[in-house]
Amino acid sequence: MNLTEIAEQIKTEGQAREFLEKTLWPDGAVCPHCGLIGESYRLQPRPDGKTHVRPGVWKCSGCRKQFTVGVGTIFEDSHIPLHKWLQAIHLLCASKKGMSSHQLHRMLGVTYKSAWFMSHRIRYAMKQEGADTKLRGTVEIDETYVGGKVKGKGTKAAKDSKVPVVSLVERDGRARSFQLEHVTAKNLKPILQEHLHAWSRVMTDDSAVYPFVLKNRVISHDVVCHSRDEYVRHEDDRSIHTNTVEGFFSILKRGIFGTFHHVSRQHLHRYLSEFDFRYNARKVSDEERTEQAIQSVVGKRLMYRTRPCAEN
Repeated sequence: MNLTEIAEQIKTEGQAREFLEKTLWPDGAVCPHCGLIGESYRLQPRPDGKTHVRPGVWKCSGCRKQFTVGVGTIFEDSHIPLHKWLQAIHLLCASKKGMSSHQLHRMLGVTYKSAWFMSHRIRYAMKQEGADTKLRGTVEIDETYVGGKVKGKGTKAAKDSKVPVVSLVERDGRARSFQLEHVTAKNLKPILQEHLHAWSRVMTDDSAVYPFVLKNRVISHDVVCHSRDEYVRHEDDRSIHTNTVEGFFSILKRGIFGTFHHVSRQHLHRYLSEFDFRYNARKVSDEERTEQAIQSVVGKRLMYRTRPCAEN
């Protein structure tokens, strides 16, 4: 459903809970405690009214524990109505350059603190967990720096305020971005080992770090020399450039500078997850992208007391 349909058809907590149960449990209720599928039953209050049962509570026939559709998800222990959560997810999925917490605060009628925490929970759900398939084919790799100049400070302070971000982008495919302290071979090596397939054909600029970390790891490594004002080169049937990853960086920076204005080093990895998710789902509709985000909320919790970089 689009935002209008969500607002019209899912107006209450009960309607939102029913929608989530159908979306997250297509084969029957899934117990978050033991993983048993379709072997739970909904608890109902006794006819005499002596037993109070909260709406949406289920009980597992296996482990005998109670749960709701929100347990074990980003919605757990949240006092914000579920239908507002669904609206927030759609807004973040449908906004190409992101949506600020202030905008969510105004549109959803929640406090700024609640909107900020909703945003980060949703970004946490958007994180591409595990990267179960490595990037392959033609993969472009490049780095950029996120941050602004510190007013009244020297060149060194301005440089230190910028955070390096390295992105791996498949041509006509997926993107994965990583926040680093420094772009060095030591920091890049584990990322490339985990996310880059050995059958990849890699293209980078003429940074000195890439030949060292890519040697004997991929089929080929082509370099476009930006230092010599070279931005694309044609060899046989191949176009050697890094325009794809630079196009991704343009979306990332326009979002950060134009929508959020400032992103702290502490929380930057959350925003990278958001921009990666939207880029990887760019070929589907806003509704399908929202459904993908809702499907990814299971098994993820982020609490106020959790250190922001604990999952980085």
